[in-house]
Amino acid sequence: MDVSTSLAQSKRNKLMIILTSVLVISAMNTTMFNVALPAIGEQFSLSPSQTGWIVTSYLIIFAVGVTIYGKLADQYKLKTLITTGIILMALGSLIGLLALNYPLLVIARVIQAAGAAVLPALAMIIPTRYFTPETRGRAIGMTSAGLTFGIAIGPIIAGLILTSFSWNKLFIIPLVMVLSIPIFRKYLGDEKGTQSKIDFIGALLLVATIVSFMLVISQSSWILFILFVLFLGAFVWRIKITKNPFIHPVLFKNKSYTFTLLTFALGAGAAFSLPYLSPLLFVNVNHLSPFASGLFMFPGALIAALLAKTGGKIADTRGNATLAYMTILLFLICFGLLSFFAGASAYLVMVILILGYVAQSQWQVAMANTLSNTLSKEQVGIGMGLFMLVNFVASSIAGTFIGRALSSRSSFSFNPWHNQASGGEYSNIYVVLSVVVIITAILYTVVLRTTKNKKSN
Repeated sequence: MDVSTSLAQSKRNKLMIILTSVLVISAMNTTMFNVALPAIGEQFSLSPSQTGWIVTSYLIIFAVGVTIYGKLADQYKLKTLITTGIILMALGSLIGLLALNYPLLVIARVIQAAGAAVLPALAMIIPTRYFTPETRGRAIGMTSAGLTFGIAIGPIIAGLILTSFSWNKLFIIPLVMVLSIPIFRKYLGDEKGTQSKIDFIGALLLVATIVSFMLVISQSSWILFILFVLFLGAFVWRIKITKNPFIHPVLFKNKSYTFTLLTFALGAGAAFSLPYLSPLLFVNVNHLSPFASGLFMFPGALIAALLAKTGGKIADTRGNATLAYMTILLFLICFGLLSFFAGASAYLVMVILILGYVAQSQWQVAMANTLSNTLSKEQVGIGMGLFMLVNFVASSIAGTFIGRALSSRSSFSFNPWHNQASGGEYSNIYVVLSVVVIITAILYTVVLRTTKNKKSN
């Protein structure tokens, strides 16, 4: 019996509600500590680079973990994986709550990330496994809504907590997720994939490749780049000679999958500018406080979360292509307008950002749904795990380039009609992002043609 039909509709709905709720808390945990970095740095007398590792270490382990859990989901019960992940996250939260020094704090965040990574991986796998293609878009829309809302509300909740309590109280919030374990174990089935042996050498080489690449992006070191090339070469060699490789090469020979993944990466990189660049614009150009900038960003994220399920319905009824082109158009309008109005009234920018946040949420829905349809049942776990990995890697790359663009302080304006007193460097970035969106649209058209040709053959 097909897994998608073996679980009753009522149970599937309850499963998605609890999954979405947990995703909100997980996403909050990712962004809350960004607000707390100044307080942590002051307490432990840390340099900016040291405080940065509180975030960087979390993101690196998180990105690696998403892929690992995706692979494990092809072989083990989802209820076992999510139980293990939530327990690990709770353990890391307890260590962080009691952390009295910087090294212990970093260890706490690493353990948190090792557990939390199970959630975005399963957020893509559960809809694919338990929902039919005709209803999958709505389910992915719910998970996207949870992630979007959690990312938006995290800095606001952190700001409220930090006004009355110390930063380590932020570790209390993730502990709430432990309450979800009995519910997951009740509603998730006992289905599991094949029991073939895991290629641990391949897994370690993949981890080394991902970590070295993330470090290259953040540190810009030639030594790290050489290590990345060596690890990548060793990983490619490993999956070619091993009978049961960690990632089967046939996955990358699937042109529909690889083109979709590349297209998603470009869009995800552009979308990352919204939570990354917007607070900098509000603080540095509009001179708002960090807490106030979070409030100005919140309406867009809230509306995006509310509309995420609607986007899923559009994908289910009118097709993924309709939703994808709608999001591309919204991105283009948002970035185009911001290239004109960067530095204008914060209220005007807030309204424009609503378009971008809606596009960001719907883009993930459209591309996750598109990608899931290119995968066989045996490839769903690792295929969707790589999807989430690409999201983090693309975001890291985009963040690095945006940071360097802001540091360049060029007086040249890509948009000659930008006539605000300040914000010229931001306007230039939004022009570049508009070009990236146009390239994304072209690539997505190629994806559609590749998929149609594959079906016709």
